[in-house]
Amino acid sequence: MTDTPASFDASLLNQLARDIKLWGRELGFAKVGISDIDLAAEEPKLQQWLANGYHGEMSYMASHGMMRARPDELHPGTVRVISARMDYLPPDAGFAQNLKDPTKAYISRYAGGRDYHKLMRNRLKQLGERINQALAELNLPDSGYRPFVDSAPILERPLAEKAGLGWTGKHSLILAHDAGSWFFIGELLINLPLPVDVPVSEGCGNCVACITSCPTGAIVAPYVVDGRRCISYLTIELQGAIPLEFRPLLGNRIYGCDDCQLVCPVNREAPLTAEPDFHIRAQLKQMPLLTLFSWDEASFLQHTEGSAIRRIGHERWLRNIAIALGNAPYSEQIVAALKQRQATASELVAEHIAWALTQQLQKQLIHASAASSDRKQQRLLRIIEKGLPRDA
Repeated sequence: MTDTPASFDASLLNQLARDIKLWGRELGFAKVGISDIDLAAEEPKLQQWLANGYHGEMSYMASHGMMRARPDELHPGTVRVISARMDYLPPDAGFAQNLKDPTKAYISRYAGGRDYHKLMRNRLKQLGERINQALAELNLPDSGYRPFVDSAPILERPLAEKAGLGWTGKHSLILAHDAGSWFFIGELLINLPLPVDVPVSEGCGNCVACITSCPTGAIVAPYVVDGRRCISYLTIELQGAIPLEFRPLLGNRIYGCDDCQLVCPVNREAPLTAEPDFHIRAQLKQMPLLTLFSWDEASFLQHTEGSAIRRIGHERWLRNIAIALGNAPYSEQIVAALKQRQATASELVAEHIAWALTQQLQKQLIHASAASSDRKQQRLLRIIEKGLPRDA
């Protein structure tokens, strides 16, 4: 990576920073900010989080030591990070409709469309090339840029916070007054000493809605999430069996969870995405659990092509849906589908099917649906319908 050119002066750097933000908007980013690389204050927090084991099976979180807080170790020569935001809230999100019907699969809304990793990385690469083009026109060395989108050991959220994209909410996600938390972030590491942006003030105040509404109690303290309890971790990252204590709490959530965002007052004014690729694809929108459970592996791969959902594979897809079917009201069709799949299921899936069948048979005996007695779920639905009427 080239050293920072001595010929850069303040006026040129200020103009370049303004141009970068303009080019970012032209590429579809809702906001672009610039930060330095000093994350020393984050290292003790990261060390404690790892020491508590909150990363669970996500061994990659610990495998690079404190490099996550040292961007210049990840990419030598880095002196600034350009953070970019891309909104993803789809139209007709139908949150309450989906959560109200326990026979339909709930998929976290970030995953309903195209996988954001490649799309954002490509846009960031284009931004980096535009920066280098401008430098070349001035006969200056390039920026040595390197793009990342949730793809390297780097603390993206603290960098985005420093770049002024928002503040860290008590659910640990980045929040912005004009966007809520329904956005992806990515970054360019560069060697140019651009002027940095000013972080925004923390805006959560005394609100603890996300903490009290988390179905599994994963937000163990303000700004601290125990990943091992988080539904997103349980349905996406966890490789093996989902612990028994959490299965009834998953409801119909088969891939991720949005509850902490749904109850957040800041999200009431969040804009819809301008990217059609982030719209929910038809084969994943408000789909019956039984339909998704019937997919063989070829169908799963076909329907999830280009989607982030593919990363969990067909086996864990069936594992998650089996739990949701167990949580659904008693149905002869559900029992029949579970028994049919059980005959050919892997050991992992068969164990979750057996649990689901037990849940179904218990409901048959007592004539009760677990969903009807879930007070936290009913409270969540009321909050969505009142606070997010457009997206309910």
